[in-house]
Amino acid sequence: MNDGQSADIDWSKRFPVSFFENDPLVVARELLGAILVYVNDSGLRVAGRIVETEAYRGEDDQACHARFGKTKRTSTMYGPPGRAYVYLIYGVYHMLNVVTWPEDHPAAVLIRGVEPLFGVDLSTDGPGKLCRAFGISRELNGTDLCGDHVFIVPCQKIAERDVATGPRIGVDYAGDWANRPWRFAVRGNRFVSRPRL
Repeated sequence: MNDGQSADIDWSKRFPVSFFENDPLVVARELLGAILVYVNDSGLRVAGRIVETEAYRGEDDQACHARFGKTKRTSTMYGPPGRAYVYLIYGVYHMLNVVTWPEDHPAAVLIRGVEPLFGVDLSTDGPGKLCRAFGISRELNGTDLCGDHVFIVPCQKIAERDVATGPRIGVDYAGDWANRPWRFAVRGNRFVSRPRL
């Protein structure tokens, strides 16, 4: 872990909203290598490089929350792109997603793993773990990811040879949709969740 002052990181940069309007498969791939930053209410900044993502593509995708249509829980997915979609599973783990596609076309990218840069003292090799390590909760649901509270900094571009793909995790109920290779990870990175690609 470094001190967060890496020369290759311009902390003032943000992905524009137009980036998040793209297909979630494109966003999931392009987020690899970018920096997730969260500034908590005390002004403490934590950051990590994104090394694993999963794409979820609308109401037809039987692994996506939007398969049941628009509900109170999923309404954020139908909102403007570039917002945080944060939900709780098993009553314990928060999950951070990035809303993609234009408004009223529900899709999201789950951030599954980050490589800590600074301010992170707990494990981050899994979506629930990274939210706990960053202090991210449902209070951030709907937050603009182009702002200064929680945001993503474009940074290191990951070469295609270093990207592994595979089926999404924990969606066996989705039938054939469960086998689609919509999970993306930086090959060989130790902060990728298990089972590793």
